[in-house]
Amino acid sequence: MMAVEAFAPAKINLTLHVTGRRPDGYHLLDSLVVFGDVGDRLRLTPEPEMVLDVTGPFAAGVPVDRRNLIWHAAEAVGWTGRIELEKRLPHGAGLGGGSADAAAVLRSLCGADAAKVIGLDTALALGADVPVCLTPIPQRMQGIGERLRLVSPVPVLNLVLVNPGVQVATPEVFRALAQRENPEMPHCDGWTCEAQFINWLTRQRNDLEQPACDLAPAIRVALDALSGSLLARMSGSGATCFGIYETPAQAHETASEIAARHPDWWVVHTQTEGAGQARRATT
Repeated sequence: MMAVEAFAPAKINLTLHVTGRRPDGYHLLDSLVVFGDVGDRLRLTPEPEMVLDVTGPFAAGVPVDRRNLIWHAAEAVGWTGRIELEKRLPHGAGLGGGSADAAAVLRSLCGADAAKVIGLDTALALGADVPVCLTPIPQRMQGIGERLRLVSPVPVLNLVLVNPGVQVATPEVFRALAQRENPEMPHCDGWTCEAQFINWLTRQRNDLEQPACDLAPAIRVALDALSGSLLARMSGSGATCFGIYETPAQAHETASEIAARHPDWWVVHTQTEGAGQARRATT
């Protein structure tokens, strides 16, 4: 077997409704998830023993042993070898992180049907975001991550991603959540154009945004920096925020301006993967 390369795209929660909590403590979610064209890169070379090498701008602090989900993902399908991870996404960022990397390993080893090959229970055992990351196209994710449905049409979105350089622990954000029984998304399909989709999106929520901002006020500063967008919202449990812009040029220009004002922040512009893309038009 030759070496294979894999890409772990950033997972972006355009919405995140917390709809309840199970008796075992796991929270129930309803989220529209899309994926950007920025992410981590991996190279897998079969060898007799497992070795994990991590490079890239966010390599510091990434475990290079069995504490890493990548290691567990490879073991789950009986593979051993050298995995080289170029870590380009920040940690604790609400962008999938280790789950996206583990899913990329599984896709590279099991092919397009990785979700069927690995099985839902095994994927969930690796991480709640692993199942949705196994198929990196727009999906509605419900329950604790086990209920997935492909969503179409979803337009290609021009985003600016901003991380103010802070990390927020997901358990702490959930503990700070005042209300855990919130309405789910009323529907998640049927858009005929991009403007209709954006209008629907503005009426949805990320229920973790306020508690995350309370724990890390820098997140609110990041959201304010995106105030000229069609919509600015936090992704996942934070701390990365996204702004939606009409054109790639606007996203690129905004990203450059924010990066110039905040050189210590992680700022990128990206396009998302669409699905049965809603036409660009006004309603």
